[in-house]
Amino acid sequence: MKLLIDCGATKADWCLSDGQNRKLFRTPGFNLAQTPETVLQTILDDAALKCGPDVREVYLYAAGLVGEPGLNLGRWFPDARILYASDMLGAARAVCGREPGIAAIIGTGANTCQYDGQDIVRHVYSGGFILGDEGSASVLGRRFVADFLKDQMPAPLSEAFRQAFKLDYPTLVSHVYGGEAPARYLGSFATFILSYYDKEAYVKALVDQNFKDFFERTVRRYDALPVGVVGGFGYACRDILRELGAGYGIDFSTFLASPMEGLQEYHGL
Repeated sequence: MKLLIDCGATKADWCLSDGQNRKLFRTPGFNLAQTPETVLQTILDDAALKCGPDVREVYLYAAGLVGEPGLNLGRWFPDARILYASDMLGAARAVCGREPGIAAIIGTGANTCQYDGQDIVRHVYSGGFILGDEGSASVLGRRFVADFLKDQMPAPLSEAFRQAFKLDYPTLVSHVYGGEAPARYLGSFATFILSYYDKEAYVKALVDQNFKDFFERTVRRYDALPVGVVGGFGYACRDILRELGAGYGIDFSTFLASPMEGLQEYHGL
């Protein structure tokens, strides 16, 4: 049995295949550089039970993989050959296959690379939601919440946001500065924000600027190649991205909500 794992900060997609049949399931995501070990162990314990004892090959594409993985999946799959790679390489293989291009993850976070059809040949650091991640749901949420706290948005929108999430200042601060997953928390507001995109000029300007920053600070630093996007937030905003990208001469080749579909094809599962 072969096991393919695509893991981001918010969710992880699992595909177990015997060459003829597939078993697909989803677990909470994890970041190898940030997720507490106890949380990681719980996720992997549950997933390993669903996979069973016959796994002989594992491909893990994971967020937060820098250098050595710092995770031994052999604890859960002792008889398997295990290959570790970054979620960025997984995204490139999913949207570009074996052709050159620019791959962009646009989800809770944002990350990009230039891919030559086999390897990542250039990478602009994302910086995370504090130092970078332009274009992501978490950065959109961070900017929106900052404006909410300082009364920098139309009053009816502010009140609608407060009522929708039962928010007050202590709650926001505790989640952002004391929560286990502040980027995920801020990104969770993206659906609400996008629902006002065509109704409220303030929201349209905020969303558009987030993506313009993404183009100007990241995408335009690569060669002029087709851009493939993977991630739920990017997929939801594909029409906005196409329209804004045209003004920068950016050609989008692919939009996938999840890398799993493209990775199954890449690995022949």
